[in-house]
Amino acid sequence: MLSRDEYLAAWSRWHGNTPTDSALVRGWLTAAWTLARPLAGLSPLVATALGLLVAAAAVPVAGAGGAWLIAAGLLVGLSGLLDSLDGALAIGTGRASRRGVVLDSVVDRLSEVTYAAALWVAGAPGWLAVAFGALCWLPDYLRARAGQAGVAETGLLSVWERPTRVAMTGMTLGGAGVVAGLDAVDPVVTAGAAVGTALGAVAVVQLGFSLRRMLAD
Repeated sequence: MLSRDEYLAAWSRWHGNTPTDSALVRGWLTAAWTLARPLAGLSPLVATALGLLVAAAAVPVAGAGGAWLIAAGLLVGLSGLLDSLDGALAIGTGRASRRGVVLDSVVDRLSEVTYAAALWVAGAPGWLAVAFGALCWLPDYLRARAGQAGVAETGLLSVWERPTRVAMTGMTLGGAGVVAGLDAVDPVVTAGAAVGTALGAVAVVQLGFSLRRMLAD
């Protein structure tokens, strides 16, 4: 298993030389690396599948409402950690591949569909949940299209990266569960979905300017 610094450097290379000096990104990756160390013998594919299953499980749990929303928020957080675990296992143990990178990206997008669905069944308006989900997808879609156009770098790290999406969804659901007894679930879930959607819109603008410069070179 690679050391933490070796893992961070390797992760950056596999993600288009994405910088890892951000406190959020570095902390998220360090947590995944720490969890992966004692599980080095586990197949990354197992962690990928578990992450998607846990994310999907958050939807019916969120639909149960009440204090179950706290459990749904925890499931979302766990799904995000498992998603990072598969990458930590693959990169940290030398089993990373281009096929794995593509599969990981697909599972990320499917997980984000479940996050939007969980917010919807918890009480967010349908149109807002759809906007939330779309703006989880759009930044990475822009990066993928830019990559097809020859841009080797991932571009600017925006305010709406994968760790932020997981944290925003988990905290929104968990917070709604905390105030469930006050009949404030719908306002909390709606507010959380709205903030996430706004952050997604800001991220698209940030990436748009960043990628525009790279495509002009």
